[in-house]
Amino acid sequence: MSNDNESDSLQPEEIRSTGSRVSATSEPRIDGRASASSVAGGSLSMEKTEGFFEERTLPAIEMTPGRLRYLTRRDVLLFGAGAVAALAGGGFLLPQDTLSRLGVRRNMDFRGKEWFLNKALRIDDDVAEALYSGNRTVPIYTKSQITPLKNNYNGATPDPGYISGWNLTLDGLVSGLSISLDIRNLTTRFSVREQITRLVCVEGWSAVAWWAGLRFDDLLRAYPPLSQAKWARVESSVNLDASGNPDPYFVSIDLATARHRQTLLATHFNGQPLSVDHGAPLRLLVPVKLGLKNVKAITRITYVAEEPRDYWAERGYSRYDGI
Repeated sequence: MSNDNESDSLQPEEIRSTGSRVSATSEPRIDGRASASSVAGGSLSMEKTEGFFEERTLPAIEMTPGRLRYLTRRDVLLFGAGAVAALAGGGFLLPQDTLSRLGVRRNMDFRGKEWFLNKALRIDDDVAEALYSGNRTVPIYTKSQITPLKNNYNGATPDPGYISGWNLTLDGLVSGLSISLDIRNLTTRFSVREQITRLVCVEGWSAVAWWAGLRFDDLLRAYPPLSQAKWARVESSVNLDASGNPDPYFVSIDLATARHRQTLLATHFNGQPLSVDHGAPLRLLVPVKLGLKNVKAITRITYVAEEPRDYWAERGYSRYDGI
């Protein structure tokens, strides 16, 4: 949006008086207080100029009934053809199970479908990444606005037994070392930050919660990654599938997002240490990303130069997941 400091100049109304007849070159302003006495003894003649943006009277169009029926029939046929094309295109993108329920027997699982959907997701990701700004923050809420946050573990909730032996491993550091930190190292060395933000889920639900923990950026400063690193692979080795079998969970996070001032490695939820349901003892909280990026029970962070694998991107979902 442009901010134009120029303003329209107002020209004074030019009025000529000839005897008892008054002529104006522009339409006079009438404020409702003028009375007939103001022009008593004479008549008022006005020329109304037609502005460029002024509403004009539409010309009348005459058409024979036969011509009208022809145009109407043509429009209906064009609309029907467009509707059929839209349905065909939509059918091309629907899963075969859905098509079968609709009575469509033909297999439409073309390789082109997967290519098309991946291309659309990639464009969406590229736009979201281009619009990212470290200066843009999500809203901060008050404690009175906190809402319930359900346990939405991908798969089964892990058994709490892992917590006693838990540690966080850092790889891809400029030192060339692999660092292992326990929860005490993290909570005593780094300043604790608090924020009340909304967690947004790709499934359509969201919740406002009170989080506390260290900033991801503080960890990056204390243990710098390799200079060429642009991404972090954040993973949880304790994640389970729906049957309770090991199913490591891993996501890709660009370091620009990791350094965002609202991105936390959370240790507390609603004023209490994290429970197993919410990713004890350490979880990723990145409010500018969808909930599926907010890894619970983090066990390893690896810094790399190229975008790493991502659990849901490998299953056909978006990779960037910005909001």
